[in-house]
Amino acid sequence: MLPSRSPTPDDAADLRFREQCRRQLARSVETRMKYGFCRVSRPGLDTPTSRVFASTRAYREWCAANLPAYLGYQPAPPE
Repeated sequence: MLPSRSPTPDDAADLRFREQCRRQLARSVETRMKYGFCRVSRPGLDTPTSRVFASTRAYREWCAANLPAYLGYQPAPPE
């Protein structure tokens, strides 16, 4: 016989997550599609102009100068 153990906070979180998954799967596909995506404004990228860059360096410089950091197009910090 295996020894019993008391539930941990991780077990409770796991049970809550599983119950949330069950609730979501009970929804229709249309409802899941409606609420399954997050629309984010991407300033600098969503404008209707097209851009052509002569090099990757020029592209990276444009990204650093024109796009907000939260989009993830900024250069990585030096290590």
